[in-house]
This record gives sequence, structure tokens and C-alpha cells, in this order.
Amino acid sequence: NEINNFQAWDAKNSFPQHAILFAGSSSIRFWESHDSFPAFPVMNRGFGGAHISDMLYYYDQVIGKYDPSVIVFYCGENDIAGGKPVAQVFEDYTNLTTRILRDFPKVKFLYLTIKPNSSRWNVWGKMNELNLRIKTYNQQNQRLFYLDTATPLFGSDGKPNDSLFRPDHLHLNPTGYAIWNRLLQPELKSLYQGD
Repeated sequence: NEINNFQAWDAKNSFPQHAILFAGSSSIRFWESHDSFPAFPVMNRGFGGAHISDMLYYYDQVIGKYDPSVIVFYCGENDIAGGKPVAQVFEDYTNLTTRILRDFPKVKFLYLTIKPNSSRWNVWGKMNELNLRIKTYNQQNQRLFYLDTATPLFGSDGKPNDSLFRPDHLHLNPTGYAIWNRLLQPELKSLYQGD
């Protein structure tokens, strides 16, 4: 339904050229990205429950049609929580980024690290392993970037700071998103080139 909603919206509205495209799972969908970054042309194409394999499957609907300048990407958490091996999720990530960099020769792609959260704390080790594999991979390409959006969500006890999350202990609340906004703002200023 969310994919259909994107298509219906696009059929009725124009969308900015060379925008900053927020893409990924519900952590993107719940992000009030347009209001959080009013100085930039922002589009949000996050959809609930998304795996990176879903981003590949719906590529034309959520990425391919927009010719973005920058892609801000959060996805992979649902994949690991759903039981997929780290190696498989990493392969999906490399397949996705390879396609994006091929299709959009000027795009810059920013990976936001999977966040620690109490709801899925039992698989945090695997999530962080994926983060670190992607960090190493992204360092090998000057158009792939990596932003540590995980560390600031830890409390002093080394566990997720639940005060930054909704009651489900999975999704960020406005205080949590405010931290992400502060982290992302200078990155967007650096990466976004406009037309």
C-alpha cells in the first residue's frame, strides 16, 4: 500500500529535481525529514518493514525515478531482526549501491548506521557487524559515505537510551530524531550540491 501511495502521489504532484532522497525502512518513514531540513529539497520514500532486498525489488518506484543528488539511507535492521545472515544483507547492500552508483553517476550515498534499541538488543552484535562491514566497504568509494547515528543513542551504561525511543523501544521519538537531525545537518551541507 505504501508503494502504491508513492506512485499515486507522484502521479498528481511534481517532485524536486536532484533532491535529497531519504530512503529505507520505518525509521525513515517516521522521520519528519522535510520539516527537519527546510533549507534542502527533501523527499521521503521510507516504508515500514523494508528490507534492503525490498529496496532492490521496488527500486524503480522508490529510487530509480527520482534522479537524486544525495540519498540518505537507513535499512538493514529489519533484515537482521528477521533472521537473515549478515553476509546476505551485506550482499544486498552492495548490489543496491552498485546499481545506484551506475544509474546516477553524480549521486552521493550516505548510509546511516543501524541503531541500537532495547527491542532488538539480542541481535545488536549482528547489526553492528553489518554496520562495520558497510563502513569498510564505503571507504573504498568516494561517493559512498557513512554516518555513525548509533553511538549517540547509547546510555552511560552501554545500553540503548530508552528515553530516546517510542514506547515500543524500537522507533525513535522526537528527542531521538533531534539527535539525528543535529548529526545529519552538517553532512547534508557538505554533500548537497544543488543543481
